[in-house]
Amino acid sequence: MRPTRREALEALDDFEALYGDRYAKAVACLRKDQDVLLTFYDFPAAHWKHLRTTNPIESTFATVRHRTRQTKGCGSRAAALSMVYKLVREAEKHWHRLDGYKTIMMILHGVTFVDGEPIDAARQAA
Repeated sequence: MRPTRREALEALDDFEALYGDRYAKAVACLRKDQDVLLTFYDFPAAHWKHLRTTNPIESTFATVRHRTRQTKGCGSRAAALSMVYKLVREAEKHWHRLDGYKTIMMILHGVTFVDGEPIDAARQAA
């Protein structure tokens, strides 16, 4: 939850110093995956809260899982796919727009972000 990647790495160092002896496997796992865990710093800061959570995916599939459990099987594969499609389309009506959705085009056009801020072409070339 730090504002910059550098501060997040410092916090990880502090975490390792504090808990490394007691939770060596957990710290090793965090260290092994630290680049992946901190990838969200390469995107606009407004997107961070959406990137750091899997809740939208879990919520959508919880609805599907609940309904398929209630129907005790859907019969054919085609019927199951149809039901899942309709359930997801219905769930979609309640989704919120991404914060910072206007910056998505910047990402698609290859603008590089560092700590949530776009960097200009001169800095990118350096």
